[in-house]
Amino acid sequence: MINAFLVTVTETNTLSLSDLDRRSREIFRSIVESYLDTGEPVGSRNISRNPNISLSPASIRNVMSDLEHMGLLHSPHTSAGRLPTEIGLRFFVDALLEVGDLTQDERRQIDIQVKASQQANSAEQVLTEASQLLSGLSMGAGVVLTHKSDMRLKHIEFVRIEPLKALAILVGEDGSVENRVVELPPDLPSSALVEASNYLNSMIQGRTISEIRAELEKVRAADQAELNQLSQKVIDAGLAVWTGEDGVADPGTLIVRGRSNLLSDLDAAEDLERIKLLFDDLENKKDLIQLLGLAEKGEGVRIFIGSENNLFSLSGSSLVVSPYRDSNQRIVGALGVIGPTRLNYSRVIPMVDYTARLVSRILG
Repeated sequence: MINAFLVTVTETNTLSLSDLDRRSREIFRSIVESYLDTGEPVGSRNISRNPNISLSPASIRNVMSDLEHMGLLHSPHTSAGRLPTEIGLRFFVDALLEVGDLTQDERRQIDIQVKASQQANSAEQVLTEASQLLSGLSMGAGVVLTHKSDMRLKHIEFVRIEPLKALAILVGEDGSVENRVVELPPDLPSSALVEASNYLNSMIQGRTISEIRAELEKVRAADQAELNQLSQKVIDAGLAVWTGEDGVADPGTLIVRGRSNLLSDLDAAEDLERIKLLFDDLENKKDLIQLLGLAEKGEGVRIFIGSENNLFSLSGSSLVVSPYRDSNQRIVGALGVIGPTRLNYSRVIPMVDYTARLVSRILG
C-alpha cells in the first residue's frame, strides 16, 4: 500500500486489520476518505451509492454502529452521519492508507524552488524555501527545525556585554551567525575571554559544536589542556548554552511558513477557535521543537494525529514530518507539514519525504 516510502508507525491502539471483515473495511475506508475530502459527516445512504459496497442503508448502519463501538467512528450531535475518531484516523493511516508518488511536475517544482535557494549560499535560506514550498503545496503550514549547534563552524568569539555576561558569537561555514548569552564567573578578566576564543578557533577546522566537545574531552583525558581554569569555565558555559544543557537555550531554530493557509477552510466558530489554539501552540516554540525532535528517533516519515501529542491536544491538528541529514548521514533537523486532522495524508507524505531527501542532498 505504501509505495517507496518508509513510514514510521506509531503504536497507539491494539486494533489490526484482522479485527475488521472485508465489508467493514470498505465502509470504514469510504467514510474516512469522504471525511478527508469534505470534512462532513458521512451517512449510510451516501455510502450505499458506492459501487464497491453492495449493501442496503440499513445493513450499512449496522456496520457503522459496530465501528462506533470499536472506537473508530463517532456521531456528531448535529448529524446522523459518522466521522472518524482520532483512533480511527490513526488506524486508517497505519493500516489502510494508500500512498502514491509525486508526479513529475510536482518533483520538478520542488527541485526548482529548493535548488534555486542554493544561490544564496545559506543553509537557512534553503530551509526557509523548503518550509514555504511545503506550505504552498499542502495548503497547510510548512515547518522546519534546524539544529544550529550542529552547523560547521568557521569562527567563535566571546564578547563581554555585562560584568557577569558575555555574548558568544558563532559564525558558520555557510555564512550563518548565531549569538548566545553566556553567564560568566565573578571577577573574570577580559584576557580569559580572549584566551577561550583563541583556543576554540585553533581547533575548529570546520567542526560542529558536538565534535568540538568530543575533541575537548580527549584533550582533558590526555591531561594536555592548555587553558587556565577561568578560560575553561567560559568554554564549558558556552558549550552548555549552545547544546541546550542549561535548560534555557533553544536546541534549534524553528521556521514556520503558511499559517494563513490554516484559516482558509473554516466552517464554524469552533473551527476558528481550534485554529486560534493552534496558533498559540505554534508560538510555543519550545514544545514544537520537542515534537519535531521526535522525528529524529525513527527513520522515514512520522505522523502525529491530534491528541497523540500534548502540543496539539486542544487544537486537533496533525503533523507529517521527516528528518533530513548532513553529508555524514547524521540527522541534523526535521521538516514537515501541520494541518487539520483531515489532512490529505496520501499526498502530503510523499511530498514531505521527497523534500527531506532533496534538502539532505543539498546540505550534504
